[in-house]
Amino acid sequence: MQMKPIETNEITIQYDGKKCIHARRCVLGLPNEFIPNAPGSWIKPENADVDDLVRIIESCPSGALSYQRKDGGKQEPIAQVNTARLWENGPVEYRGALKLPNGQEATRALMCRCGQSKNKPYCDNSHLDAGFEATADVPTTDRADTLPARDGDLTLTPAPNGPLMVKGNLEIIAGSGRRIATGTTHAMCRCGASQNKPFCDGSHAVGKALVEFMINDAKASGFRIVPLCPFVKAQYARHPEWKEVMNGR
Repeated sequence: MQMKPIETNEITIQYDGKKCIHARRCVLGLPNEFIPNAPGSWIKPENADVDDLVRIIESCPSGALSYQRKDGGKQEPIAQVNTARLWENGPVEYRGALKLPNGQEATRALMCRCGQSKNKPYCDNSHLDAGFEATADVPTTDRADTLPARDGDLTLTPAPNGPLMVKGNLEIIAGSGRRIATGTTHAMCRCGASQNKPFCDGSHAVGKALVEFMINDAKASGFRIVPLCPFVKAQYARHPEWKEVMNGR
């Protein structure tokens, strides 16, 4: 949820709980100022140096924490190189001048790629329960040359029942920071089924048709299905009418 802004004479801090996946950069970086389950507000910036607060907030990968300085200090800088960093068995971390759905703008965001988030297109840690597997150490592609321009607006648009379309100068990087691919238009998998992760390969369309065939066959045969595959689980969540087949009679 969106918490009421925290104000000091030097800084305003915003917290969007729906985007937080508890990466704990804040509570580990400034444990006396970011205190989970503390009475009242869990953010207590009064005695912290404002530059330390800024440093920790900017390390928040999801963008759940943001700030505006009121002391004349510099606001959060926009990355000079737009990046999409893969997390091992987890989301993709975007940094840059991000243009997000519903007119939102940000400098940091974690986007779901397992297909099971309840807060799509953002990650909500559902990949943990799903047992999602996707390496952050993807081999470098043959499309990894340095772009003439590496910054500028980066627009992230979820295609209906399809990939995350990313438009703008972008470097896709491994968890280590190694460059995987560059370009200005990418279709990024967000269903969890692609065999060419992190890129979409059309599996969302093929996979959906296969699941529907499996459901119809199970109904006709009187079988039940135990959904273990993350993609099948995601399809099941969208189709409550499949409950009888999925859970048995």
